[in-house]
Amino acid sequence: MTKKKPEKFKSGEKAGKDGESGGKTSGKANDNRADNALAKALADFSFDAPALDPLIEARAYRSGGYPYADRPKRKVYERELLGLQIELLKLQSWVRDKGERVALVFEGRDAAGKGGTIHRLTQHLNPRSVRIVALAKPTEVESGQWYFQRYVPHMPSRGEIAIFDRSWYNRAVVEPVMGFCTPQQTADFLEQVPVFEKMLADDGIRLFKLWLDIGREMQLKRLFARKLDPLKRWKLSPVDFSAPARWDAISRARNTMIARTHEPVPWIAILSNDKMRARLGTIRHFLSHLPYDGRDDMVIGVPDPEIVLDGRDLLTRQTA
Repeated sequence: MTKKKPEKFKSGEKAGKDGESGGKTSGKANDNRADNALAKALADFSFDAPALDPLIEARAYRSGGYPYADRPKRKVYERELLGLQIELLKLQSWVRDKGERVALVFEGRDAAGKGGTIHRLTQHLNPRSVRIVALAKPTEVESGQWYFQRYVPHMPSRGEIAIFDRSWYNRAVVEPVMGFCTPQQTADFLEQVPVFEKMLADDGIRLFKLWLDIGREMQLKRLFARKLDPLKRWKLSPVDFSAPARWDAISRARNTMIARTHEPVPWIAILSNDKMRARLGTIRHFLSHLPYDGRDDMVIGVPDPEIVLDGRDLLTRQTA
């Protein structure tokens, strides 16, 4: 996929030398008006509105400082995805033949595209040795157990790949933001999880932790589209409905989580405003970090560094 230099939004043309000061003042005023208009559109967002605010629609793709203005060509995407999915089949054979154990944790913003990415990753794999783990809320019995206990039975056996569509990291982001756990429970979790994950790694489990992130306007666009689509409306949970009002709280929880749990197993952040780029980037990262037989590095290529980030870089990244 050919990368293009991201386009920049123009906030006003510079005046000539004699009018330079006036041009800067005018441009700054235009920026302020645009920012105020966007802030109002975000504040007024409602799932009950007849249509999405056009300003949110227009800003969605580049929101959150997304580095691209262009969308990939679907034919190019489909061709690259096919090559990567063939590599995934090689990987699965290696996992089975060598008795490897691989676990992927998918976390991220609501509507960031976790489900679609997982679907493309597993689409052509043998379901006998790949499992998607998407647990419902804890039962009364599970609520009385050691927090990690309900996840342990779902760890991969030899020859298996286990994919967690949300995971034990609920305790770091969703639960504290929604008030489903106490601050002390979250603090205990953040202390314990590095030890827990070191135990998994020491036992031979190859663990990957992925955070899919999107801009605020893109999240609103996708959530609003789900409400309008009768085939996708089921995806909207109470957590999704509350996500717009809790944007800043989720950001703070995410930042604390990544900072406190980046070791011993690092976080990888995937910028997911564009679903096609996110899917390719996720699969490329996964494939490039496993030494499976017959790996074709020409097909895998290099994960786009504009899209696939070390988790700590997400925390220091400047957003537009």
